[in-house]
Amino acid sequence: MNKFGKVAVLFGGRSAEREVSLKSGAAVLAALLRSGVDAHAFDPAERELSALKTEKFDRVFMMLHGRFGEDGTVQGALELMGIPYTGSGVMASAIGMDKWRTKLIWQAAGLPIPEYEALTAPSDWDAVAEHLDLPLFMKPASEGSSVGVIKVKKVEDLPAAYAEAAQHDKVVIAESFMGGGEYTVAILNGKALPAIKIEPANEFYDYEAKYLRDDTRYLCPCGLDAEQEAGMQHMAQLGFQLIGGQGWGRVDFLRGEDGKMYLLEANTAPGMTDHSLVPMAARQAGIGFDQLVLQILEGAGNAK
Repeated sequence: MNKFGKVAVLFGGRSAEREVSLKSGAAVLAALLRSGVDAHAFDPAERELSALKTEKFDRVFMMLHGRFGEDGTVQGALELMGIPYTGSGVMASAIGMDKWRTKLIWQAAGLPIPEYEALTAPSDWDAVAEHLDLPLFMKPASEGSSVGVIKVKKVEDLPAAYAEAAQHDKVVIAESFMGGGEYTVAILNGKALPAIKIEPANEFYDYEAKYLRDDTRYLCPCGLDAEQEAGMQHMAQLGFQLIGGQGWGRVDFLRGEDGKMYLLEANTAPGMTDHSLVPMAARQAGIGFDQLVLQILEGAGNAK
């Protein structure tokens, strides 16, 4: 695998998702080493990024989650250093990290999304509840892994939920609850992988359900008929393209009680842990973990 040269796996970092990133990066690094790639761990929380240039790395496998890695900042630094990297470029990474601006783009393109509002501290909470109904979800616009996401069931709890979400980001959004199920579609080099239905044992697919619990159910095949799944895959590809996504990623969906699918958010550097969704979808498509990692690495250098 000398064709890849010297590869740095960037993981860890300084975001609220550091622990998840460490697990993802360790899995990717192990897979690359098993495949004979000259791969090395690189944690930008512990080393200066400039070392990538001085130590003559040829490619970077991006496994940073959240801020300072998934949001375009590190991608911009790599562009300046002229080092190819996996996944989306600066613009798509920044937009994908920002749930509010992602929604604005999808909304402008006519794609179905849940009803939402961008909030401020003096928001009229009664009006918010009337518009979105209860329960609703309060979330920081630019965090991943459900960090800071709160399900709110009573109007009087909205100010406290806003205050908690605002600790994570200056932009907070409230979003309508949809009870028809949670789904996700992974994108790999322009193609949509089989959809997954997520059935958390707790109230919603929060950080605990994603990474700590073993009773979250993942259904792949997802249980939809072929036409419904194909429609969701098409929307995932279109949604990913609209924000400028490249290489690989994931688009999450909610299903309404009316049976329709609504785009929720995009992930431009999804998890690669033993609980992660992209490897599950790839497996269903006949792509093993090590092969998946190599296919992602093949795409390094195409982001803009």
